[in-house]
Amino acid sequence: MTPSFSQLSLLALAWLAYFSIHSILASLGLKQWVSRHHPDRMPAYRLGFNLIAILLLLGPLWLLHVYQGDPLWQWQGYEKVIANILRFSTIAGFIWTLKYYDGSELLGTRQFSQGEKSVEDQEHFHISPFHRYVRHPWYFLGMVYLWAGDMEPAWLLSCVMISLYFVYGSRLEERKLEIYHGEIYKRYAKAVPALLPLPWHYLSKADATELIRSYHETLEAENLANSTS
Repeated sequence: MTPSFSQLSLLALAWLAYFSIHSILASLGLKQWVSRHHPDRMPAYRLGFNLIAILLLLGPLWLLHVYQGDPLWQWQGYEKVIANILRFSTIAGFIWTLKYYDGSELLGTRQFSQGEKSVEDQEHFHISPFHRYVRHPWYFLGMVYLWAGDMEPAWLLSCVMISLYFVYGSRLEERKLEIYHGEIYKRYAKAVPALLPLPWHYLSKADATELIRSYHETLEAENLANSTS
């Protein structure tokens, strides 16, 4: 069975609604508004954002399941083996990168437990081994996982829309990171591609260490200036 045009349109609208709400909630502008008008709610902002994002995701995922149709193509033989290896590798890569993040910061539990009211993320600029090759490794791994699977119409539509949102979302995230980390992040962005690793375009371990050193020196200088002003 092939989903109808109206069914695919409804699925597309569901994804668009999800992406729009997700972008608004993640925006620096909304966080600043909440911080000004409801500062007492800021400690729960990140935790609430994650909970809302998960709950709202159930809508398009349910439609994706309901409108599942006949395959457009399926990997066979050695191609299926390669596709499965790719998918397994992306899951392993995601788990491996987790150790380079502050999990409580990402989930929002640290901000909630400590009553943190700051708009900016508190995790300092860092460069993990994966970040030496791509600025947004989770988006890259996510796209590999999406496109390595078998395809049917609803899934193909979802893959296209999610991939486009990864591109758009990465640009929104870049703006915030430039605000948070300033010139250091701009230098990093010039050296490392955003979504797709390129063999000739990466940071060596020494260059990454030097960039982190410069970041901490800049941070210390700013803290000293603030303390003496």
